[in-house]
Amino acid sequence: MHDTLAARAAELSRGRVPFVHATVVRAQHPTSAHAGDTALVLADGSIEGFVGGTCARSTLQAHGLAVLRTGEPLLLRILPGVAATTSEDGAVTVANPCLSGGAVEIFLEPRRPAPRILVVGDAPVAKALLTLAETLGFLGESVEGDQAIPSPDDAALVVASHGQGEEPALEAALRAGVPYVGLVASRVRAAAVLAALDVDDELRSKVHSPAGLAIGARTAAEIALSILAELVAQRGRERAPVAAVEQPPGTAVDPVCGMTVSTDGDVISAEHDGGRVFFCSRQCRDAYVDDPVRYASVS
Repeated sequence: MHDTLAARAAELSRGRVPFVHATVVRAQHPTSAHAGDTALVLADGSIEGFVGGTCARSTLQAHGLAVLRTGEPLLLRILPGVAATTSEDGAVTVANPCLSGGAVEIFLEPRRPAPRILVVGDAPVAKALLTLAETLGFLGESVEGDQAIPSPDDAALVVASHGQGEEPALEAALRAGVPYVGLVASRVRAAAVLAALDVDDELRSKVHSPAGLAIGARTAAEIALSILAELVAQRGRERAPVAAVEQPPGTAVDPVCGMTVSTDGDVISAEHDGGRVFFCSRQCRDAYVDDPVRYASVS
């Protein structure tokens, strides 16, 4: 199982597919999991591998998806006899509602692909960008201006081509919603390029040109550094502050057992009073459907 999951994790990484690697770091009987058991949580909520039964699986799904959103690792403690969910920096403790009892602690590690920077051109600044990007944890990819296919998941598109394929690359990036779009050019030529773009003024205003922070850069490497510094600063401003939360977004509380469960992907739910109620298992769902009034205060 470990070799199979390791191969699967490598395959996902090669395909730039985000996932969470979950590892049991402590297990107390009578839980069915053992220390060292592993699983992968994908963005659709599916789980590959084993780190425990139904109770652990539902909680893993909910908090795994939350970890995938924040990009921050988490120690998930599933313990019997806990009155309520509690959070602290880097850890969440939830109650184990299963009758079998047992305790399990699972380390959740997000594996998200390196943010991609598309670089148009082969000028010295473009080459320096590709070199420095990798050092900072980005994936730099050189593309032709008229062949660039940017994605909103990309971190940036920077044109440093001295007039080759500038407009189509910039227009494609702006329409795709790439967060940072930069143009390396003089102020005079940049103004002419921006005026020629076939986009509205709101999109046109999103182009950073001259690209980069004003740090007195002169050499190609220094200009590349200033561009990456501006990109990092923008990503820092846009990144939501990470804080411990008792109930992560995209989750709900199972009204029968009190477990936090995911509301995304392939989940167990029931319609009630025009709303949707979510459950950790079909047993909880059936109990709720049989007597919804009993659990009304929770749902």
